[in-house]
Amino acid sequence: MSHCGWNSCMESITMGVPIAAWPMHSDQPRNSLLITQVLKVGLVVRDWVRRNEVVSGSDIENSVRRLMASEEGDEVRNRALKLKNKIRSSMEEGGVSRLEMDSFIAHITR
Repeated sequence: MSHCGWNSCMESITMGVPIAAWPMHSDQPRNSLLITQVLKVGLVVRDWVRRNEVVSGSDIENSVRRLMASEEGDEVRNRALKLKNKIRSSMEEGGVSRLEMDSFIAHITR
């Protein structure tokens, strides 16, 4: 479960961990949309529009069950693992992230 702060999102994504998204404030609602609707590596625990309502234990339980014990959750977990693998390969020798970083370092050290 994550409040969807940027660092928490990046840690989960790079480790292939799906996110039960429960944004609280600031950038978190937007990050939650990225995680749940764009990348589809997480599920919403509490919609941002319902942020002022009390979250019940059953809301949390239902979200965790959806993520861990359903076909929808299986798909989310598989996407999270695939994204992790893509990120890892991009950082290896010849990977796009590695090439971009090498290019940047070469540029600033000329």
